[in-house]
Amino acid sequence: MVEINSRTARLWKLNTENGKIISFSKNAQVYDSLLDYDPIFEIITSTVACNSNGNLKWSKQYSVPNNITLDDDCDLPHISRATQNAEQAETLTCVPVNFTYYDELLGVANRYVHPIHPEPEVAYLFMKKKEYKYLKTFDVQLLERRLLKAKRNNPRSVQLYNQIGNFWRIKGDTKQAIECFRKALAITPTNSDVILNLARVLLHMTYLDDAMALAKRSLALQTPDRSAWRQYFTLGEIYKRFGNNPESIIHLKQALELHPNHELISKALREVEKGPPSTTLHICTVVIIVCLVTSVLFVIFSTNDIFANSSDVTEPKTHRHFNRAMAMRSLKGITSRSTKYKK
Repeated sequence: MVEINSRTARLWKLNTENGKIISFSKNAQVYDSLLDYDPIFEIITSTVACNSNGNLKWSKQYSVPNNITLDDDCDLPHISRATQNAEQAETLTCVPVNFTYYDELLGVANRYVHPIHPEPEVAYLFMKKKEYKYLKTFDVQLLERRLLKAKRNNPRSVQLYNQIGNFWRIKGDTKQAIECFRKALAITPTNSDVILNLARVLLHMTYLDDAMALAKRSLALQTPDRSAWRQYFTLGEIYKRFGNNPESIIHLKQALELHPNHELISKALREVEKGPPSTTLHICTVVIIVCLVTSVLFVIFSTNDIFANSSDVTEPKTHRHFNRAMAMRSLKGITSRSTKYKK
């Protein structure tokens, strides 16, 4: 008989009656209770490695059934289905970065409180045919799957982060869009396309000053070999929001000249040209002039009151009355002196 005091070994003995080795039954209940459940061994046997986003992860969510054996078929379709479900549950998120050169803008700093604002016209950037009839049938889910695949293949691409940001603009998640643009700008701070897309997001959030600064910077960084119609179009919309219709018309015409027959540019230009003349700036100018004139008049009247009060406080000068006798004496003195000098 062989007896080994180990939890990982079985106890056997030689049966002299039939000449066979059988399992040892001494303290069998104790050993069976110990071998029934081993938590560490259960974790090891029920955990598999799964590839997610190019990283090897050990997780129990893909574990095989506890009663599976090596004799079973190695083809486990439920594991592949679980992996597919996990990939479908993956979302297009951009990990926030700590700092960019554009974080001081108020619209970027307030990205956590921006409301949901879908921009379906952004789908034009992903369409080969820029026509409105194709915009209605644009498949956003297909775009998401393509971007997920591209992210798994090249997760450090600036253009990919820019496209993911535009995807979130279509969905209306402004915060996610800004985070993706910040991620791209952290890698390449002078990318004109990313800066312009961020400007358009802030334009729709009515941060006009920030949008104006970003659009002008994007226009300055645009290379000469590429068309700047999107920059001019954005500036035209910003000037329209400010109420400066003449400047808006100038920039929209420049955009239409660079990109003829574009529906959105033509529509915006018609709206500005048919709209009433811009009076916002004139009203502001009149109000400023009236305030300046009022302040100047107030200063003048207040200084006059001060001088009047000071003259009342000072004592009046004593005036001499005309005395005829004194005048005659002075005349006699003058004539007497003149006669002396003659002699």
